[in-house]
Amino acid sequence: MTGATAWEAAETLAVPGGRTTLSLRQLGAGPPLLLLHGFPQTHLMWRDVAPLLARDFTLLCADLPGYGASTPPDLSPDHAPHSKRAMAAELVAALGHLGHGRFAVAGHDRGGRVAYRMALDHPGRVSHLAVLDVVPTLDAWERADARLALGFWPWSLLAQPAPLPERLLLAAPEAVIDDALSQWGTPPETFAPEIRAAYIAALRDPARVASICEEYRAAATRDREHDAADRAAGRRIACPVLALWSARGGLAKWYEAAGGPLGLWRGWADRVSGQAMKGGHFFPEERPEQTAAALREFCLAR
Repeated sequence: MTGATAWEAAETLAVPGGRTTLSLRQLGAGPPLLLLHGFPQTHLMWRDVAPLLARDFTLLCADLPGYGASTPPDLSPDHAPHSKRAMAAELVAALGHLGHGRFAVAGHDRGGRVAYRMALDHPGRVSHLAVLDVVPTLDAWERADARLALGFWPWSLLAQPAPLPERLLLAAPEAVIDDALSQWGTPPETFAPEIRAAYIAALRDPARVASICEEYRAAATRDREHDAADRAAGRRIACPVLALWSARGGLAKWYEAAGGPLGLWRGWADRVSGQAMKGGHFFPEERPEQTAAALREFCLAR
């Protein structure tokens, strides 16, 4: 069975979390590996990576709460239902419902933030943590400057109070997708027309757009508070951590004074390894073979 055929034949599950229903595509056999996407994607970002790992793992490619086919959390003035803590708890509950008491998790972009919060809040559940083109939220905000504001505009734009960001996204979803998929270092031809269309379709639903904006508001508020509390309490990530980042992107340059992405993650965990990856921000879609090889080696290590 080819990779494309394996992906198309994979089972799509609707699994209860706590307050939401999570949509997960499942394929392969072996120890469970949860794959989480970022903005402006859905679980489709793993379409070429997951089949390469299916001989070694049971892949669970989830739409984050409020993204794709997963139901949106409730809206709240304090943004708490869209915090990474709440989203991580939903996913842990969903995997428990499927019988996976312990699993590896890899998250790209926003999914990386959910993944590391999962490892902090549920240390007994996460065996391996891979974070792709992301640094801890508190560190990113503490070091934020014009490069972050201009380079990764969703951080500041989508965190603005409702309804401005929602109205902008809904008014021009094609422009949002085309800017993100072309300006962050990955060649546009990486994304087949049907994938681009799927990402655009996800930004046409007002409920999903509201969730996405709430998730960014939570990152600017609740997530920072949770990270700060963990740092003050000396809480650290217990499992091994793999950090992968784009060799073309901002993370490769912005944090040199802190020892780069590895230096920042070593502030949160003792067992950290990683490397820059060829490609832009969306390197899992641009270079799936390289990404799959790195994840396989890391997640199979004891």
